[in-house]
Amino acid sequence: MIDNQASELDELERIAADGGARLEARTLCRVPCAGGTLPLRAFFLGSSDPAAPAIGFFGGVHGLERIGAEVVIAYLRSIVQRLRWDTTLHAQLENLRLVFLPVVNPGGLLLRTRANPNGVDLMRNAPLDAIDKPPALIGGHRISPRLPWYRGPEHEPMEIESRALCELVEQELLGHAFSIAVDCHSGFGLSDRIWFPYAHSPEPMGHLAEMHALMEILDQTHSHHRYVFEPQSRQYLAHGDLWDYLYLRSLSHGERPFLPLTLEMGSWLWVKKNPRQLFSRHGIFNPLIEHRRQRVLRRHLSWLDFMARAASGYTLWLPRDEARERHRATAMRRWYEDGGK
Repeated sequence: MIDNQASELDELERIAADGGARLEARTLCRVPCAGGTLPLRAFFLGSSDPAAPAIGFFGGVHGLERIGAEVVIAYLRSIVQRLRWDTTLHAQLENLRLVFLPVVNPGGLLLRTRANPNGVDLMRNAPLDAIDKPPALIGGHRISPRLPWYRGPEHEPMEIESRALCELVEQELLGHAFSIAVDCHSGFGLSDRIWFPYAHSPEPMGHLAEMHALMEILDQTHSHHRYVFEPQSRQYLAHGDLWDYLYLRSLSHGERPFLPLTLEMGSWLWVKKNPRQLFSRHGIFNPLIEHRRQRVLRRHLSWLDFMARAASGYTLWLPRDEARERHRATAMRRWYEDGGK
């Protein structure tokens, strides 16, 4: 077995103990790593009624981006602590399902690699090719696991972590009347971005109106937020995106909207403030100074809580009929027409 496990995995076990019977914990699988195995742990709270909305929080898909896992773990810890005293939270959980998979790639987290222990980038691992040609390497390739952004061997099953994530989403989110997924990453640009599908195509997704309505209530509720809300295709295309793959699968579930989002924390800002971080792979993707790390956690925990509330109250803001057409038209002008300006 592995003796020196990542501190994030130890923290999850402490949270599981604190949550007691109120927090359901499952080991989805065990991931081979360095001669041993690591657990892939998921946590559940709230209603299991399919008529209730559901939201899933995911982190640690890329092992180098520890801050993504830390944000999800911090939010899970906050929820568990609030269970002791927050009657509003208890009332919310009567009609909302919360799902957490804070460390999707425990092997990569332990080894401090973007890829999993097999050298596969989990966010390039789905059996889905980009419609247009993505950028070389970064868009996903099959050249070698020694290079970043490796998709895995062609015609082989997805990696065990990717399969576990997909099965979890199928079982715990797509069967609900409405669901959202939030996947926390770092590493792109100077701004914090909220991306939605597609990554494999420059065309708009089917639930574009719903995404625009969600952005609108975020703007109205947090008028000074600093997130750039946009389709990922505005930045680059990629093969094998797991959220594109799962969104397309969700369309077979009938009239049950599934809105997958990726929080891409702009880590270049941390490097700009502390250029010495360029000499550390870990530092390129994570805030190394503690007060900056705490600031990042505070800012994004507020957004994760907003997302849980938005899922809980989706019937009040989800557009229908003429409102849906208006939102789609506005979204097309904003993101796909006139140069996206």
